[in-house]
Amino acid sequence: MELPVSYEIAKQKIIEMWETLKPQLAIHVGLATSSKVIILEQTGKNKGYRERDITGRCPEANCCIMDGANRLDSAINMKTLCRQLSQLESDVIFSRDAGRYLCDYVYYVSLYCGNGMAAFIHVPPLSKALTANFLGRVLQKIIQEMLLQLQEILCETQ
Repeated sequence: MELPVSYEIAKQKIIEMWETLKPQLAIHVGLATSSKVIILEQTGKNKGYRERDITGRCPEANCCIMDGANRLDSAINMKTLCRQLSQLESDVIFSRDAGRYLCDYVYYVSLYCGNGMAAFIHVPPLSKALTANFLGRVLQKIIQEMLLQLQEILCETQ
């Protein structure tokens, strides 16, 4: 599902996705225009959203969820995932700061609604070195590894 660059609409769609589809894991992908590497985001932040979206608005009180924790982490261990993906022909790094714009906002809302069962991948712009086909294969491998971690998590909770 493609989300608009609107805090309000994006939040509604994420909440609706969790309520109707009830996924075991939601994986979000966003563009990091100044990056040359793939970034696996561990943490979503609740406060500090001061940059206006395409409607010219910021979230109420500059936060995602009024009574939410300051930060939420994914159940997927992104640092471990980065180590497992070191054999890829593309640089994949770990981050705890997805920025304070729509990507981080969507990620936090999804982590909140899904009790940590969400992941966020920032991808660089396509280029001669990073074609859509190659990026698709790398994302497929990353998602496969996330699903293996998810299986372990689900087995531990049963």
